Amino acid sequence: MDDVSGKTVVERLEKAGHQLFEKKIVKDDMYQIRAAVSNWIADTGVNTVITTGGTGVTGRDGTPEAITPLLDKVLDGFGEVFRMLSYQDIKTSTIQSRALAGVANGTYIFCLPGSSGACRTAWDDLIKEQLDFRTKPCNLVQLMPRLKEK
Repeated sequence: MDDVSGKTVVERLEKAGHQLFEKKIVKDDMYQIRAAVSNWIADTGVNTVITTGGTGVTGRDGTPEAITPLLDKVLDGFGEVFRMLSYQDIKTSTIQSRALAGVANGTYIFCLPGSSGACRTAWDDLIKEQLDFRTKPCNLVQLMPRLKEK
């Protein structure tokens, strides 16, 4: 299987200086997706999970349904801003995107559409800066030590 979107994300995160923990292709099955992500969020060596695909509206698209029960908090602004940015390129087709982000067990999770263009938009215009501790006035990295606060 040629995973263009996955390659796009990996190239960008490595170029930004991040280390890839693992890349895995999972079948469009809610329980397999949830199991893979559950394993990553249980591992203390993983602080961010990025998925590609399954955020549309077809019968096979179930990534949000697989991930939502795992989330402690939803980052509503991610999906909202992603769709706003996507509108510039794909106009009203952006309403079909159910891009999602949140926090689960102190781990950030970003669920991106399966197109490489959408992955470029999400990384270049949203995720990259939020995973850079130098981004001002604030970023997600500076919050990492506090994600499991009680």
